[in-house]
Amino acid sequence: MQLHVKGKNLEVSDSIRGYAERKLAKLEKQLHSTTRVEIELAVERNPSVSENQVAEATVWLKGHTLRAREATRDMKASIDELTEKLLRQVHDERDKKVSKRKVDKHALDAGGVAPPDQ
Repeated sequence: MQLHVKGKNLEVSDSIRGYAERKLAKLEKQLHSTTRVEIELAVERNPSVSENQVAEATVWLKGHTLRAREATRDMKASIDELTEKLLRQVHDERDKKVSKRKVDKHALDAGGVAPPDQ
């Protein structure tokens, strides 16, 4: 997994960068080593927005792109929630692929023809 952490309206400190890398290391077990993951950390400047610490992520998979966004009052909490959301999305994506392979295999085992890719 190739992780890139960047800031928008924010200078990303080494401690926040390290925290994001540690948290998102959980994704490495689920993703291929060439998968690109980009995290953008930002601070909303609007005073009427109380949850102004924003973490956004984009994961480029083969054939799909996953995106997630979380905003809280604390950057570390935003990163935590973002990580959980991404883990859930990656897990769901893997389940879709596995179930599709099972359906295709059962169709072939039953003597049928493999369904066409859509």
